[in-house]
Parts: sequence; structure tokens; C-alpha cells
Amino acid sequence: MGSSMRIPANVELDAGTKTFASGLLPDLIAALRGGRKGDLVAVISGDPGIGPDLEAWCRFTRNTLIGRAVEEGRTRWVFRYGEAAEDVGENRPVGSRLWLYTNFDCNLSCDYCCVRSSPKARRRALGLERVRRIAIEATQLGVSEIFVTGGEPFMLPDIGEILAACAAAAPTTVLTNGMLFAGSRLETLRSLPRERVAFQISLDSPTPERHDRHRGKGTWARAWNGIQRVRAEGFRVRLAAAVSTDAEAREFQSFLDVHDVSEENRVIRRIALRGTATEGIALARADLVPEVTITAEGVFWHPVGAEDSDLLVSRDIFPLAQSFADVRRAFDRESEHQRRLARIFNCA
Repeated sequence: MGSSMRIPANVELDAGTKTFASGLLPDLIAALRGGRKGDLVAVISGDPGIGPDLEAWCRFTRNTLIGRAVEEGRTRWVFRYGEAAEDVGENRPVGSRLWLYTNFDCNLSCDYCCVRSSPKARRRALGLERVRRIAIEATQLGVSEIFVTGGEPFMLPDIGEILAACAAAAPTTVLTNGMLFAGSRLETLRSLPRERVAFQISLDSPTPERHDRHRGKGTWARAWNGIQRVRAEGFRVRLAAAVSTDAEAREFQSFLDVHDVSEENRVIRRIALRGTATEGIALARADLVPEVTITAEGVFWHPVGAEDSDLLVSRDIFPLAQSFADVRRAFDRESEHQRRLARIFNCA
């Protein structure tokens, strides 16, 4: 388990020379007694050998080890006190959903992007030819939904061909910020099959203040215009919000009620402590029911961590059947050792 970011913690516990055999356990218990469920606790030690004992203790106590990093010759483990908050979602067969990260570059720099997309990010394009092969093989593997995301997929000049290939294999939803539908991109939008392609457009709050704080000045208005434009072209549109609190979720639900947005066209989820986020729900692999996710770098466990090493399943995409088998086998193996059910972190 590793991480490319330093995970902030509510409590920093320096173990010194202590191990589980020599006094570390009482210190851990004391740290939890002073905290609240959901708090993150960092344990720092010069002895990497305490790692397996710490992992076993976390499993036994239903705490979750989130990450590990080596800093200046010492190891820093971070675990979450208690189980992850359960997001609303359905149990789906592993492999019924397929996620494709077509690219990682974006016209926005959202401050909680789980894969660090921005105008400065490298494109790392999956590419039309690989998408075509994935789509063909997916039809033989029981894939019933394809989700296309990024970055911003409409940054790609061949996104129309990519979406057409996906839609030929399964009903396809493209995740977008909705801001680029003009000129040739509008023509691309109009060329897509309305009965096979839907849009999921990000809108984080009922008014611009919070949305613009996370995504940039003026982005709420441009996103709302994009929503109206895509609807006017006859496409199904789902509205997706990333929120920090239950109160924000309720506020957005009320906004959607006023605008007669049906339940199946709402996606409200918590911000995940991944990518560029500095706060949110810290999620380990054990918290996530796998949804096969493919990027130019390989196959990942779930779209919320599609560039993080702890969620990498394989560098090899093809044959796709092998990638699916690897994910299912890993899920079955890890499920045997979990003392609780994995949670769905609902992305769509």
C-alpha cells in the first residue's frame, strides 16, 4: 500500500521504539479514545516491522489502513478510526460497469479532483484504437454500462468516434463539466446517438458560490448553460454533485426537487481524499466494491483512484477478459479476509 500524497491526519502518534509487544497498543487505544469516528490517525516509527501487526490490528478492530509512506527514513502509516461512511448505491456484479479514462488533461483545475486533472496535466490518452478493441471485447464479458471520463473527454478531437465505439457495445454515459459545447464540439455532440449516450454533468451546489470556489470563477453558470444545451439536443442528463457534508447534500436535493430532476438522474457523493483533495473521506481499497477502470496506464480497481498505486490491478489491459478475471479474483480473495462488507463509493 502506498500513496503519492501525504495524507493529513487528525492525530500524529510517534511510536518511538515501541512495538505491539512493548507498549504501542495502549497508545493506539488512548489515541482513539480522544478522537471521533472517521478521524485519521498517523503512526510514525523507525521500525517498518510493525506494519504487519498494525494491519492485522486494524482488520481486527474494524479500523481501515489507508496509506503508508516513508519520510526521512521513518515509516508513516495512516488509518481511519471506524468504517467509511456508506454512500447510497446498488450492489452490482463485478464487471457489469466499465470505466474508461480517455484522458487526464482538463480545462479546469478543480481543487478536489481525484486524479489530479488540470490544464497542465499530461493527456495520457487511452486512444481510439484501444477504445475500439476494449468495446469489442467488452461485449463478450457481460458489460452492461460504459462510463467515459477524464480529464475532460471533450478536450479530445476524436471523442465523437470514441463515444460511438462505446455506444455500439453498451449504453454509454460521458462525464463532463459541460463547458465546451460550441463549434465543432457542438457538432460532435449532435452526431451522437441519443438512445445510447447520456451525459453526467458536474454541478456542485444550487448557487455559484461553492461550485465556483472549488472549480473556478464563472464555472457554475457555464455548467448550467451546458446542462440546458445538452438537454435541448435531446440527451438524457444526470446532474452530479460532490459535497462535503450531509447538509450540502440535502440542500442540493432540494434544488433538484425544484427543477424536477428525477432520482435516476441524480448523483450526489462525498469528496474523496484522493488526488488534489486536502479533505474528504479517506478511502482504502477495502472500502470500494470494484468497478473495472481502464486508463492508458493499465487496469484499476475503481475510478476514484485511477492513478494511485494501491488501486492498480494490472499494467496489462489486454486481453480484457484477463483484466476482468484479475479484478474478480482479487475481490474474492480480499473479501475472504474482510470482517465487514466493502462499501460502494458511488461515482455515477
